[in-house]
Amino acid sequence: MFGKRTIPVYMINGFLESGKTEFIQYTIRQPYFKINGKTLLIVCEEGEQEYDQNLLKKNMTVMELIEDEEDFTPDSLSYLEKKVNPERVIIEFNGMWNPKNIELPSNWRLEQQITTIDASTFPTFYTNMKSLVAEHVRRSELIIFNRCDNLNDLASYKRNVKAVNAAAEIVFEDSEGEINVSLAEELPYDINADVIELDNAGYGSWYIDIMDNMERYDGKTIEYVGMVAKPMDMSEDFFVPGRMAMTCCAQDMAFLGFACKWKGAKDLPEKAFVKVNATIHIESFHAYQGLGPVLYANSVQICKEPKEPVIDFSQI
Repeated sequence: MFGKRTIPVYMINGFLESGKTEFIQYTIRQPYFKINGKTLLIVCEEGEQEYDQNLLKKNMTVMELIEDEEDFTPDSLSYLEKKVNPERVIIEFNGMWNPKNIELPSNWRLEQQITTIDASTFPTFYTNMKSLVAEHVRRSELIIFNRCDNLNDLASYKRNVKAVNAAAEIVFEDSEGEINVSLAEELPYDINADVIELDNAGYGSWYIDIMDNMERYDGKTIEYVGMVAKPMDMSEDFFVPGRMAMTCCAQDMAFLGFACKWKGAKDLPEKAFVKVNATIHIESFHAYQGLGPVLYANSVQICKEPKEPVIDFSQI
């Protein structure tokens, strides 16, 4: 007996009126998104903007509504699959539902997750519902800030999101289209110094910036205090000198660091604090599954635990 065919799923997150419907309709119109067969569009909340039914019909898209979170179950989703028989599924997810509670049918594969954010209301949501915002962006490959007109603090928005999901691509759009937002102008250290010395704020900013701009740091020398971690999949001449960070709230802690090669790595005690002076090389490394920053230590010295051992990204 053959198993069920795999259904690719595209999840669009975001709070009400964040531009989800507009983004989905724009995507459906694009030539690259056209396929043979039907698309099942599952809408979990209805905003002010309604779907263009002619557009959906023209593109063989069938819309179904799930209004209650308790109805968003594998059984109900499988029922819709049998009803529509789609080649793929788009889900406009309810912004007040927690994405980490999502359970899809076993034959549905989450292909891509995208979050849309209304930049004009982002500070309010981030201040009052920080944990929920973090869950929206944590697993998203693409995060779109729209309605960025006349806003001056977009670099901090980018920093807040990158603290939760450093690998995400972040796009800012105003009424004229996409705009560039760089963190480089706000770096709390001299990137051109012979040795880039990182304090708490510096380490957090460096960790975020290097994920977006690796080439900027290739060949640079840095110095900072980190905690020793020894992942099991690394050889004995490697360790990770990183820092614990609070990315959105006290319950949401993460260890942030990169691989470091040091001849004495095998003798370093786990969780000890060390002062590391290292040169950065951007190269392929198995733990990254591609290119990433690899530190080559010039010196590693055991030191005291910092006065503030946990980096609070909300203060960066």
